[in-house]
Amino acid sequence: MKVALIGASGFVGKALLTELVSRGNEVIAIARDTKKIESTNEKVTKVAVDVLDTEKLAETLKGADAVISAFNAGWTNPNLYDDTVAGAEAIQKAVKASGVKRYIFIGGAGTLQIDGNQLVDGPQFPKEIYPGASAVRDYFNKLKQEKELDWLFFSPAIEMHPGITIGRTGKYRLGKTSPVFNEEGRSILSVEDLSIVLADELENNAHHQEQFTAAY
Repeated sequence: MKVALIGASGFVGKALLTELVSRGNEVIAIARDTKKIESTNEKVTKVAVDVLDTEKLAETLKGADAVISAFNAGWTNPNLYDDTVAGAEAIQKAVKASGVKRYIFIGGAGTLQIDGNQLVDGPQFPKEIYPGASAVRDYFNKLKQEKELDWLFFSPAIEMHPGITIGRTGKYRLGKTSPVFNEEGRSILSVEDLSIVLADELENNAHHQEQFTAAY
């Protein structure tokens, strides 16, 4: 399979790139600065593209079997909300223009619901990441209206960050719109196992035009 991976130089993107290549996939690794993509695997083609350049991005995506977006406008970006929405919408536009139908967007846990309420609206939600999380939520509401693409919106576990050092276990449980909790009441997953979830989804095509999540 040929997979176009947007945001291949980031925390999630790097782990995904490793997992996809380990399974024999060809990967178009897209980032603003390809010097940050460390892979030297012959199956990886590095392409420097600004996601707002929709024409160049669409041309880069052509011929892929699927597009995965691990796009992140940067948590310390002072214009985080606007840049997140603009970037996500530009990516979706480029995917449609490229002719690729399978599109997986990696969002955030903030869109998951408990008792019908999204986490991003909760009183305990971290204020420092609220602009980015609310932007992702607002983009997701727009993505739900998409009829042409075979899209997926993946929400990671609540605890999925560089501080999780569990590594690659290959174990996970899937959910849809609500967090998956373990016996200790935690929703947790390593970035390596997140990558397994998405690589498995590419192979199994189990979800279509919906949100899903995973945790231990």
